[in-house]
Amino acid sequence: MFVSRDDFRIKAENFDLGKPENILRIICGLFYFPHIAGKFASFGVLNPATLKFFAAAGMSPPEVWVCFAAIAELAAAVALTLGICTRFAALGSAALMAVAVYSLQVVKGFSGWTWNTGGYEYPVFWGICSLVVALHAWKAWAAARKAAPATGARLAPAA
Repeated sequence: MFVSRDDFRIKAENFDLGKPENILRIICGLFYFPHIAGKFASFGVLNPATLKFFAAAGMSPPEVWVCFAAIAELAAAVALTLGICTRFAALGSAALMAVAVYSLQVVKGFSGWTWNTGGYEYPVFWGICSLVVALHAWKAWAAARKAAPATGARLAPAA
């Protein structure tokens, strides 16, 4: 089974900052929170610039897509930060960044690479970091499944 109850448990080992994979996972999660906040002008009011960008990217109606993006990013942020369902949250995060890169291409074309010019640099980097987190989590999950006895004992969760 790919998902177990253990995947939804918050464990102290997920916050061991002596493990670089935990640091990267937590940072990938925490960096979503200001990204989500940027979608709103004030509490509950969608940012007009964000709506304009989503509309220019062809996402109609943009209000729905901005809310969908904020919810998806919030789910990824919480899961990555707390180490819940890390394998899937990190893949979801990478997919979100792939959509962000595609949207930037649709709206701006090849107008620049660097983040300060509105280019792809930041979402590409963030997506790659998310893929690294996902690969590590899947590797740890597979190793735990392989090491588990065939007696049906509970498996140790992946970070």
